[in-house]
Amino acid sequence: MSGENKILKEYRAAAYPLPEVNLSWPLYDAGLENLGKDGSPVELPMPEIRADQLLVRVDSVGLCFSDIKLITQGNTHPRISGRDLQSDPVVPGHEASLTVVKVGSGLEDRYKVGERYLIQADVFYKGQSMAFGYVLPGALQQYTVIGPEILDGDEGSYIIPLREEDGYAEVALSEPWACVVAAYRITWRETLKPGGVALFVVAGEDEAEYTLDGAFSPEGRPQHVVILGPECAARKKLIQDLGGLAVAADLGQSLEQLSQTYTSGKGFDDIVFFGTPSPEMVEGAVKVMGLRAVMAILAETPLEREVAIDIGRIHYDGHIYTGANTKSVFEAYRKQRAAKLMPGGKALMVGAGGPMGQMHTQMAAEDPEGPSVVVATELNQERMEELNLRFGPAAKERGAALTALNPRQLAPEEYEAKLRDATGGELFDDVVVMAPSAAVVEDSARRLKDGGILNIFAGVPRGTIGRLDLSKVYLAGHRWIGSSGSSLADLGYTLERIQQRTLRTDRSVAAIAGLNAAREGLYAVQDGSFPGKIVVWPQFPELPLIPLPELEKHLPSVAARLSPDGYWTKAAEDELLASQLVQD
Repeated sequence: MSGENKILKEYRAAAYPLPEVNLSWPLYDAGLENLGKDGSPVELPMPEIRADQLLVRVDSVGLCFSDIKLITQGNTHPRISGRDLQSDPVVPGHEASLTVVKVGSGLEDRYKVGERYLIQADVFYKGQSMAFGYVLPGALQQYTVIGPEILDGDEGSYIIPLREEDGYAEVALSEPWACVVAAYRITWRETLKPGGVALFVVAGEDEAEYTLDGAFSPEGRPQHVVILGPECAARKKLIQDLGGLAVAADLGQSLEQLSQTYTSGKGFDDIVFFGTPSPEMVEGAVKVMGLRAVMAILAETPLEREVAIDIGRIHYDGHIYTGANTKSVFEAYRKQRAAKLMPGGKALMVGAGGPMGQMHTQMAAEDPEGPSVVVATELNQERMEELNLRFGPAAKERGAALTALNPRQLAPEEYEAKLRDATGGELFDDVVVMAPSAAVVEDSARRLKDGGILNIFAGVPRGTIGRLDLSKVYLAGHRWIGSSGSSLADLGYTLERIQQRTLRTDRSVAAIAGLNAAREGLYAVQDGSFPGKIVVWPQFPELPLIPLPELEKHLPSVAARLSPDGYWTKAAEDELLASQLVQD
């Protein structure tokens, strides 16, 4: 065995004396200038662990725009609101691959030195959010401590075991990829929420007879159904059918008052309109939707105008808009299709040039069961051209077509003509929006065909209002959905796909860096300097920030092991590790 291989083997097994110093990037106040000290990481003592803790080595960590939000907002960030960062700094970084280097005495039957793990960032412990890289110290350091909040959380363990052959970079990037995967695994209720509180609004003096058959889950009925509307046959019949569940509301009460009375201000879990409501009534109802609420409309005629919708809450709070031209609540809730991109359909990726947009585009282009037509839009010309170069061949290989367009470089009529050319004059089955703009969401919603899904992936803030044609939801079968983050199940599913080689997360790597260059890398993330992800290697602090196209100048032996088309590979990673370990 060569010296290089022996050192690499010992490194992987964590069979070496631990250093006395741990390099770390604590955040002491809002702003990148307050990350670390004097533009450099801080030398801290190697952490000591309790019996119920693990000491883990950070093998690699991806830089994320969520890190930028945390750093720029400081203690005003919702996850750490009010925290005194001077005395209790945050260590960012949540896209991490880890190796156990020391095991607490109380965990020796569960964990061993040298075992590798992937961590789920969204940690919940005793009902509290304890997110890794936010509340708990994150991965922008060489070593960190993992305790019971992560090992014995509300969903069990938030670390997932890895295989020896799994690449450090591809695994670290499974966390952002899981957020992309989660966007197509969104599920929504097909019944009223068991144990929840629903609001039924009878629009006008409706004489129709609506049916509740199939509206209730086998797991249970709502606690209450508040009925609002004028005295009419439809309202009377609904109250009769609901029996003891029905609460007849006073017409003099506002929706906010009803929400306060029956949900303690948390908002209704279901809001169902019977008949065509006024736009003003819908806009009021939007404000009293609870977390992961469903709004359903059963109506035959269009609304008088577009409606002001809080599109930020579709993304962050999981609001679902559904409906049908029907008298059946079940039919209005019924899932016509899954959130997955329509196999063989037509998909529009809006704002596709950034790291997350490229992931969405890659998934659409490479999926053997994906859409036959993918159109990706991007305002940055260089990034737009990169989309064609990176993912066009993969789409073509499976018999699909990818077209990348820059609306800014085209006259409006020319842009519309190119969209028609790409789709054969049709609208889209799926429109996924990565651009955080209400105007872009409004335009994107108009491009859906009947039965299409608008997926709002962009993190537009809550309170961002878009004016949308809600009539399309119940007359044309449109569905508006969104998601933020990923679950432990999403992360596990993503890891399975990586290990099965049906998802190549390493193709997202745009640059590499050592720990000392992490701050420079974060500035690059903030500026959108790279089309893909920056992966930091904390154990090699002196490694500069290197874009993959420039790897030949800095690390020619590593560059030689990139894929023929210039992507990161496990072979390149192995060479990087071997070369850097020998230097150390």
